[in-house]
Amino acid sequence: MPSPVTVGAVYVMSNQDTGNSITVFNRAADGSLTRGGTFPTGGLGAGNSIDSQLDPLTAQGALALSDDRRFLFAVDAGSNEVSVLAIQGQTLKVVDRVSSLGIRPISVTVCDHLLYVLNHDDSTIAGFTVDNDGKLTALANTATPLEGTNTDPAQVRFTPSGTQLVVTEKATNVIDVFAVDDRGHLGLPMKNTSHGQVPFGFTFAGHDLLIVSEASNAASSYRIDKDGSLTVISASVPTEEDAACWVVVNSTADPRFAYVSNAVSGSITGYTIDPTGTLSRLNQDGHTGVIRDSHPALDSAVSGDGSFLYVLAGGFNVQSDQAVPCNKMTISAFGIEANGNLQALPGFGSADNNQGLAPGSQGIVAI
Repeated sequence: MPSPVTVGAVYVMSNQDTGNSITVFNRAADGSLTRGGTFPTGGLGAGNSIDSQLDPLTAQGALALSDDRRFLFAVDAGSNEVSVLAIQGQTLKVVDRVSSLGIRPISVTVCDHLLYVLNHDDSTIAGFTVDNDGKLTALANTATPLEGTNTDPAQVRFTPSGTQLVVTEKATNVIDVFAVDDRGHLGLPMKNTSHGQVPFGFTFAGHDLLIVSEASNAASSYRIDKDGSLTVISASVPTEEDAACWVVVNSTADPRFAYVSNAVSGSITGYTIDPTGTLSRLNQDGHTGVIRDSHPALDSAVSGDGSFLYVLAGGFNVQSDQAVPCNKMTISAFGIEANGNLQALPGFGSADNNQGLAPGSQGIVAI
């Protein structure tokens, strides 16, 4: 039987403290995945025992894709570096690795020729220029501190226009918005109080609509003003599930649905996004999708054509209903239907034969 034709790819970062790497999965038109090669970043990951054995980075955006899809940018949380890998067909090649200018980088974002990385332990963000070959040059010799220590930040990301930079702080319940000038330098932050407790991951639906997952089991939407202030559109709409952490939208071109990963519940809560930016649950019980065997739902990504959702899932011991970090992780896959509902697909990995990804894997990108 001929192999399915590859139309896209999914990239997953291992985040291992013995050596970080990225595995390539070839994506067929039906959403099925075939495992390809694994390529070291040259740096070290965090392993699976720093903050949480199942969620070691407690962050979104550990792996990022350049706008032109030529490069992947990965955080090496164990060696305090950022690695750049060129995408060459079904292989990856390291083209640069630099200091993150801070301690334990957990999230990275890129827009055009600029990159920023978020360092967790010293609550800093550092900026770099990206040249045509993927090489990074620091904008300054030191990183920009967030205001206050122990902010427990979770994600950094450019707005779609690239003129602002957003950071979520879990411990302080703050959403920072920095102005970005033409040279990539940051202004003073506008510090917005999150409507809900523990703002975690976020994404954008259109040029100024911010959707934030709240680990207090909800999601909120905001409009971002030019001065960095946030206006609440939907205030903490419950997931009806536990530990809402990662959030993605179905499409950058036509963002009509948002999907939140509920780590403890092992489920995906879908929301409709109406033209005003208001969020409404797709399903009253919050079960738009369920991870196979109810394993923990972690980091997620949507394919470039908006057809498929891929979710990293924690491993279980077959004799226990509790997550076991030493077991292989898997990828749950879903087809995204026209009405936003999710259709379960085979995905990758199995608890039955222990085939899957290394425990502690975090960071996923789909094209």
